[in-house]
Amino acid sequence: MTVNHLVTGSNPVSGATFLCYNPSTFLRGINTLLNTTTQDTKQTLLYIFIAYTFSILLRLIWVYQFGDYIPFHYNGQFMINTNDGYYWAEGARDLLSGNQTNPHAKEYFDKFHQFHDLSSVTTAAAQLTAFFVKILPFSFESIIFYMPVFLSSLVVIPIILIARVLKNLDMGLIAALLASIAWSYYNRTMAGYYDTDMLNIVLPMFLLWSIIWAIQTNKNIYLLFSALDILLYRWWYPQSYSLEFSFFGLILVYILIFDRKNLYNYKLLAIMMFAMMYADGVIRFALVIGAYFFFRDKKYDKFVLYIVGASTFAFLLSGGINPVLEQLKRYVFAENVTDSKNGLGLHFFTVMQTIREAGHIPFETFANRISGHTVTFLISMLGYFYLLFKHRIMFFTLPLLGLGFLAYVGGLRFTIYAIPPLAFGIAFLIVEIATKMPTIKLKYLSMLAFTLAILYPNYKHIDAYKVPTVFNANEVKVLNTLAKKADREDYVISWWDYGFPIRYYADVKTLVDGGKHTGNVNFPVSYILTHPQVQAAKMARLDVEYTEKIAHLVDMKKEGNIDVNMKIFSNIEEMTKDYGLDDTNDFLALLSTDITIPKKSRDIYLYLPFRMLNIYPTVTLFSNIDLMSGKQAKQPFFYLTRNIEDRGSKIQLGNNIFLDKKTFNLTLGNQTISIRRFVQTGYTKDLKLHKNVQFLDKTSNMNVIYMSNYNIMLLLDEKTYNSLYIQLMVLENYNKNLFEPVILTPDAKVYKLKI
Repeated sequence: MTVNHLVTGSNPVSGATFLCYNPSTFLRGINTLLNTTTQDTKQTLLYIFIAYTFSILLRLIWVYQFGDYIPFHYNGQFMINTNDGYYWAEGARDLLSGNQTNPHAKEYFDKFHQFHDLSSVTTAAAQLTAFFVKILPFSFESIIFYMPVFLSSLVVIPIILIARVLKNLDMGLIAALLASIAWSYYNRTMAGYYDTDMLNIVLPMFLLWSIIWAIQTNKNIYLLFSALDILLYRWWYPQSYSLEFSFFGLILVYILIFDRKNLYNYKLLAIMMFAMMYADGVIRFALVIGAYFFFRDKKYDKFVLYIVGASTFAFLLSGGINPVLEQLKRYVFAENVTDSKNGLGLHFFTVMQTIREAGHIPFETFANRISGHTVTFLISMLGYFYLLFKHRIMFFTLPLLGLGFLAYVGGLRFTIYAIPPLAFGIAFLIVEIATKMPTIKLKYLSMLAFTLAILYPNYKHIDAYKVPTVFNANEVKVLNTLAKKADREDYVISWWDYGFPIRYYADVKTLVDGGKHTGNVNFPVSYILTHPQVQAAKMARLDVEYTEKIAHLVDMKKEGNIDVNMKIFSNIEEMTKDYGLDDTNDFLALLSTDITIPKKSRDIYLYLPFRMLNIYPTVTLFSNIDLMSGKQAKQPFFYLTRNIEDRGSKIQLGNNIFLDKKTFNLTLGNQTISIRRFVQTGYTKDLKLHKNVQFLDKTSNMNVIYMSNYNIMLLLDEKTYNSLYIQLMVLENYNKNLFEPVILTPDAKVYKLKI
C-alpha cells in the first residue's frame, strides 16, 4: 500500500492527527480478505455475529419496556438496577474527577478520593469504565447502563470457538444462543445490571478455550493466552482463584491419566501456576512473560520440570491456596452467628444468611436459572454426559459445571457458571439428532425447531422480568439535594443495601455498604435504626468517630508508626473497653444515661428511605442479639400488609387478622387483643405529613399505624413503634434536641444529628 492511499485528518476535539483509509481502498481490502478466508472461518464469524446480535437485542427488551417510564430515569438517562453497580460507578467517577482530591497522598490512587471513603478507584470495573468514558462519545450514565449489554454478549465468541475445535459449529451457534440469554446469565447481565458479572463468565470461557486449544495443538502461543487470561481474569475479578485452581487441578489429572509424557503439558501447568500466584499483578506478569520466552526455546526443555517445581513452590509460598479456602468458608460453610476468639469474644449475626443470592434454592429454581426449564435442564444433563463420552476434551468444562452446581448450597448467584457447559450439552444433542434426519432440509428444520423450543422459555422469562432500578427518580433527587448540603467528609447512616448509591449520588461517607456488611459493622447501624432516639443518637456519634479513629490506627500500623502486633477489634468492642467495661450489655445500658460521647469531628446524616420498611425485620436481626453469648433475643413484633379489605364492622388485614372498626381491637386467629395507639398518616398536596393519633389502652403493647398514601397497615409492638426508623421516617416525631430535619419527602427522609 502506498502513501497515496492514506488520508490525513484531525480530531476536532483533541486536535490529534489520525490516518484513515480511502473508502474504495478499504472496500477492496475487505474483499481481498474475504476471498482469502476459509469457508470455516467465514461460518465462524457469521455465527458469532448472529449470536452476538441476538444476545444484544434480547437485552434491549427491558429498555423498550421502560423507555418512557419516568421514575426509572434521572436527568434524561436510565438509572442502573443493581446496588453493587454504584460501587464501581463511584470509583469511575472519582477517577474521572482527577487526582487533586488528595494530591499529597502516598499511594497513587488515593489522590483521586478522600481517605477512608471506600471508593473503588483501584478496581478493574471502575478503571475500565473510566477508560470507556474517556474514549467514547457517550454520557457516563449511558455507558454504565449499556456496558453489561455489550460486554456480557461477548460470551458467544469463546463458545463458538470451542465448538470449532470440535468441528461442530452448528452446536456452537445453538449453545451460544442459549447461554447468552439463559435465566441466570440474563438476570445478572441485563441492561442496567452494571456489575462484574458482565465479564465473569466471558473471561473463564476464554480461558477454557485457550486451555482446550493448548491441549489440542501444543502451540506455544496458547501457553501465553492461558496465562494472560488468568492475569486478566484476576484483575477483573479477584475472587477468581477457585475457578483458576479447579482448571489447573483438572489439567493435572488429565495429564497424569492421558498424556504424562508430553512435556508441553508441564509447561502449561508451570505458566498457569505463575499466573495464579497470590502476588502483585506486575510480578506475575513478568514471571509469565519470562516463562513464555523460556519455554519457546527447546534447548531449555530439560529444565521444564524444575520450572514446574519452582512455580509450585512460589504459588504455595505466596499463599495461593488461602483465597480458595476463604471463598469456601464464606459461601459453603457460612454460619448464622460468628464469634471473635480474641478480645471479648463477641458474637455477631452474619449477613450471608439474609442474602437471597447466597442461600439454598429449590431444584426447580436451580434448573430454571441454568436452562430455562426443568425439562430442558434434564435433557441438557443427558446431552452433556453424551458430549463428554464423545469428546473427552470437554471434561475441562467440569470446573464451570461444578461451581454452578455449588448453587445448591452456596446460593443462586453461582448458577451462571453451569450455563455454558449445559448449553453445550443440549446443543450437541440437538445436532446429533438432526444429523440422523433423512434430508438436509429436515436436518436444519429440526435444528431450528429444537433450538426455538429451548430458547422460548428463556425469552418468556426475559419478557416478564421487569426489575426496577435501584432507586427511583424521587429518591435520587433527595440524595442529589443532600450532596449540596453535606461535606464529602460527612457520614450518612442508612442500611447497607443503600450504601453504594448513597455514596455515588451524595458523595459522602457511609458506615456500611454492599461490600462492608459483616456482623460487627452491621450491629451499630442496626442498633441506631431500631432503638429509641436517645440511644440511637449516641451510638451514631460513637460509631462514626470510632470508625475514623480505627481507620487511622490501621493506617499507622501499615506505616509502622505503632506496634504492628497491636490488635484492633470491632468498634463496639473498642467502645466497651474504652468506657472501662468488659461486657457489651453494660455498655449498651450506659447509652440510656448521661454519658460523655466523643467530640464531634464531622456532621452525621440519617437517610431513611420508605423502601426500608419492607426489610425492617431483617435489619433488627443484627442488633437483637446478646453479643456476649450469641443468643438471639425474641424478635420485636412487626407486621406489614397492603392486603386491606373492608368487611363491614371489621377490616381484614390478611393472614386471618382483623381490626374491629368500633373497638379497635385486633383479632389474630383465636386471640383478641386491645391496642395502645391507632395512628393514621397522610400527606397533603404540598407533601406535608399529617397524622392523627388515638390513644386507646396504655396497658397494651400493640400499636396500629395506617399509612393512607401507601395503603399500608402496620402492626407494631411498643419497642418497634419507638424505634428511630418508625418515629423519624413514618411519623416524623423527632427529638429536637438530637435531630433536625433536612429533607422530608414521602420516598425518603434525611435528618441531621445535632450532637
